[in-house]
Amino acid sequence: MEEDKNQEVTELLQQWSGGDEAALEVLAPIVHEELYRIAKRYMSRERRGHTLQTTALVNEAFVRLVGWKTAEWENRSHFYGVAATLMRRILVDFARKRPTRGGEELIRVSVGHAEKASSGEDAEIVALDEALTALAEFDERKARIVELRFFGGLSVDETAEVTGVAPITVMREWKKAKAWLYLQLKKGD
Repeated sequence: MEEDKNQEVTELLQQWSGGDEAALEVLAPIVHEELYRIAKRYMSRERRGHTLQTTALVNEAFVRLVGWKTAEWENRSHFYGVAATLMRRILVDFARKRPTRGGEELIRVSVGHAEKASSGEDAEIVALDEALTALAEFDERKARIVELRFFGGLSVDETAEVTGVAPITVMREWKKAKAWLYLQLKKGD
């Protein structure tokens, strides 16, 4: 059953890539659930009270995906991998653009509901993005695997399909990349 759904998504993506706009109309509600799951995974790592909502993240990513008229989607894993990348970029851009003064986030609250707000989580997202960017400079495949597995929630097999390597290679690269990122982020503390 799941395999049939995966195949249907792949076929619809390929039809859409071929210019069939009707395929997009059928595809949109099917992929929305998975895009929401990916976005929810991203948002679970965000600070509490984040002003960007999960649905807004899904919608922004979907609008950008639909805007790529010339995209040639290989399969569902490719599509979801690109969606995960877009969501990461949207969140990093959002974190970088948040207004701050002297390192403190500027927020409006009533006196009765005043809380201290911290931009620490935003700094962590930016630091992780910078570490992934640094990793991509010397090993793009490892960075892509981290992005697909960690942010996109893709399985080892799906990641292998997107990257074009064997699942055992994905696991080996995943372990090395996590260790490298851990050391990079520790250095930044």
